[in-house]
Amino acid sequence: MANKTVKLDDAPLNWFHARMVGLTLGAHLADGYAIGVIGIALTFIQPQMQLGSVWLGLLGSSALIGLFFGSLLLGRVSDKIGRQKIFLFNFMLITVASALQFYVSTPLELLILRLLIGFGLGGDYSVGVTLLAEFSPRKYRGAFLGALSVIWTFGYVGATIVGYFMTHNAGADSVAWKVLLATSAIPALVILLMRIGTPESPRWLINMGRIEEARAIVKKYVGSNVVLDDETPAKEQSSYSVLFSPKLRKRTAFSSIFFAAIVLPYFAIYTFLPSILDIMKLKSDFGTDLLLNGLLIAGALAGIWFTEIFSRRQFTIGSFVILTICLFLLSVLPSSSTTLVVIAFSVFTFVLSAISNLTGVFPAESFPTEIRTSGVGFATAISRLASAISTFLLPVGLTSMGLMPTMLSLAVCLLLATFVVIAWAPETKKLTLSEASDVALVEEAQCGMLAEKTN
Repeated sequence: MANKTVKLDDAPLNWFHARMVGLTLGAHLADGYAIGVIGIALTFIQPQMQLGSVWLGLLGSSALIGLFFGSLLLGRVSDKIGRQKIFLFNFMLITVASALQFYVSTPLELLILRLLIGFGLGGDYSVGVTLLAEFSPRKYRGAFLGALSVIWTFGYVGATIVGYFMTHNAGADSVAWKVLLATSAIPALVILLMRIGTPESPRWLINMGRIEEARAIVKKYVGSNVVLDDETPAKEQSSYSVLFSPKLRKRTAFSSIFFAAIVLPYFAIYTFLPSILDIMKLKSDFGTDLLLNGLLIAGALAGIWFTEIFSRRQFTIGSFVILTICLFLLSVLPSSSTTLVVIAFSVFTFVLSAISNLTGVFPAESFPTEIRTSGVGFATAISRLASAISTFLLPVGLTSMGLMPTMLSLAVCLLLATFVVIAWAPETKKLTLSEASDVALVEEAQCGMLAEKTN
């Protein structure tokens, strides 16, 4: 039995899987931290540099703008030259740019560095998720990919806590915000050093026709009795246009809209959370922030469980309905209805964090190997473009329109996205990675589930 041949998608877990999970989770922890620190830092940067709402929005969204370009460009480059090279390059760039934040003296310098950090993060969102998906057994793939959102949330919340204690007693002219921003170089450097020696994806090697190399990597790292699921190279290297072909355009559209609809309110609201809480006449202090951040963590952890007990479609559709209702309530409830506002905000925070787990799952399961990183990169890019726009516009909207119209606009975006996920969300939970990227098989699986429920 010990020598029984098993396919890569059904391989038993071993130390290498644990290492890949650790490297990818660690990267998302560093990502969340690097994104999260700007919210605290801006409270000091604004008065020191006399920033208006436009510069405030630009700096708040700068890393997200960089994420857009990094996801779009580095995802495609990875499909051409391999996952492993970009896997290392991302964190070289993030580490250097993060450290240089300590030396900035103008908003333009900080904007450039935040754009570079975001560019590296965008590449890692594409490549890290893809590598983990391509090495993970299908039995654990959903949990592994879903856990990325959990650990990202820990990094994001951790940035808030570290930022609070580092800046709590800092004066108006303090450089504590520079130190805070530069601390994001520490986890980035650790991840960079740990990634040295990571092997190339055997699935990518197969598509390049390098079958023997792929076999050797599987044998060395996954198991001597593990074989590749499919040793047929792609007939030709796919171009970006394949994402918009009749076969994949619905997958591309769904992955992008689904991802964008989740992160659009996430970054807009939580980057400027203190301002929003003040307008809602809720007490904005460390305790309040800690409560909401605790709900983000609780939701992220619950999301792993929900991913396992519910189908992908059930979890997605139910979450979007709840999020839309909560955000609509936050748009129309008067500030005097403190209890209802707190309940709606708490439920919204919890569910938004839980469904965020699927942002690492759906895109990775939606595209074939030869175009997977490009597909994940495109979906990530669109999501970060949406979140960058919303983060840039939110302080402008609060100033020019007020809270209610601004929140109502976000609620309308979620409502439209709800119709999209009801119509297009695939069911990929029990399929192999190859099967999950096959549109016909996924549609057949969905029909089978519906028939089973009907009976």
